[in-house]
Amino acid sequence: MLVLSNRGPVSFGRDAEGNLQAKRGSGGLVVTLGPGAERDGALWLGCASTPDDREAAGLGLGADHGFRYRPVIVERDDYQGYYDVISNQTLWFCVHGLWDLPRRPRFDRHWWAAWRRFRAVNEQIADAAADAAAPGATVLIQDYQLALVPMMLADRRPDLRTVAFLHTPWCSPEELSVLPDEVAEAVLSGLAGGGACGFHSPRWAKAFDDCCQELLGRAPATFVSPAGTDAEDLRIVATTEACRREYDIIETQVGDRTLIVRVDRMEPSKNVLRGFWAFDELLETRADLRGRVVFAAMVYPSRVGLAEYQAYGQEVQGLVAHLNAKWSSPGWTPIVLDTEDDYPRSVAALRRSDVLLVNPVRDGLNLVAKEGPVVNDRNGSVVLSRQAGVWDELGDHAFGVNPFDVSGTAAALGQAIDLTPEDRARQAAGLRKAAQSSSPLGWFDDQLSKAARPGR
Repeated sequence: MLVLSNRGPVSFGRDAEGNLQAKRGSGGLVVTLGPGAERDGALWLGCASTPDDREAAGLGLGADHGFRYRPVIVERDDYQGYYDVISNQTLWFCVHGLWDLPRRPRFDRHWWAAWRRFRAVNEQIADAAADAAAPGATVLIQDYQLALVPMMLADRRPDLRTVAFLHTPWCSPEELSVLPDEVAEAVLSGLAGGGACGFHSPRWAKAFDDCCQELLGRAPATFVSPAGTDAEDLRIVATTEACRREYDIIETQVGDRTLIVRVDRMEPSKNVLRGFWAFDELLETRADLRGRVVFAAMVYPSRVGLAEYQAYGQEVQGLVAHLNAKWSSPGWTPIVLDTEDDYPRSVAALRRSDVLLVNPVRDGLNLVAKEGPVVNDRNGSVVLSRQAGVWDELGDHAFGVNPFDVSGTAAALGQAIDLTPEDRARQAAGLRKAAQSSSPLGWFDDQLSKAARPGR
């Protein structure tokens, strides 16, 4: 069995002495795929593009973190075009509906050069998989960065059983039509050219089906399987000394006040700005909450090499400074902004939260909305965007919001804060049960069961 993804399950860096070290990845893909890949001894192939990646590959590092991992060496310029320009600035913006259409996108000769690099990197991954796979093996292809691989791999190895799983949402045919016709058709044909395509939500599967019907005139096999969080692993992290220490720090900062929490990447699809604007409106309209509520935002940098992300992060930090200057009073700082990617601190914040805000513009799933209820020990409630894939599972127990409606989000935060203890306990019980209704291994096995040879 093979697992294919943009990056492998292990990252590489230097210690204080400059020695190269391997570190197990902590992102959502490793959390959800890791248990199944370890259980079945899958060979995991991912791109290696940095100097540290290259050196580690030459030394054979990374095999001691529970995975069979084989890096695929990609030239740095190829990776930049493939990942930054096409994957992040184009396809990500397309499927999330994020483009500022009067200004972006811009399909010029530089962009087309990056598209050729995107095709080349997908071919590298397909070649590596075709070479590594045993006869009749199963291959799990993860996410939109490898959209062309299913068809490429089918051409090379028609004996393989494949499944492509999309961790993003999907867009409408109208939104997809912004892409050049050649590119939109290549992406859809690439994904549809394997055994099956999976999504976290029926909405995204239907949108993908609609796009295929309109552009290709046919619909591939699709299935829906929302990924689960590893509840046992989360609870273990919550009991570590590092997490307890961070919990105590948060308690000192918050005291006996109500705590609103968000844990997100600092990027446009997560809708961080509107979350703070909603908090501002909450304080404007609810004088009784001033001095009584703290908003702790754990928003760590993401894709810092992209201008759009840098500008968004700067806007977020500027807004937080403005709101703290506007509302602070002696002994009360209304917003605590933490931009370090500190997993124990994030888990500690989820434990301590009274209200968890998850308000993405559009999201494939959103594991944080599941992780919060699993580790929370205060019967915390969730204010949740109906555009998150996880709404399908948690919506009956959360306060739903239109992610663009700042006033509606402010009102939902107020309703969550005002819950009676009895209603809070009832909602929290429902959230915990729904959040644990699926597991990483169950989701992994769903993919295995849907994998098929092309055209079957």
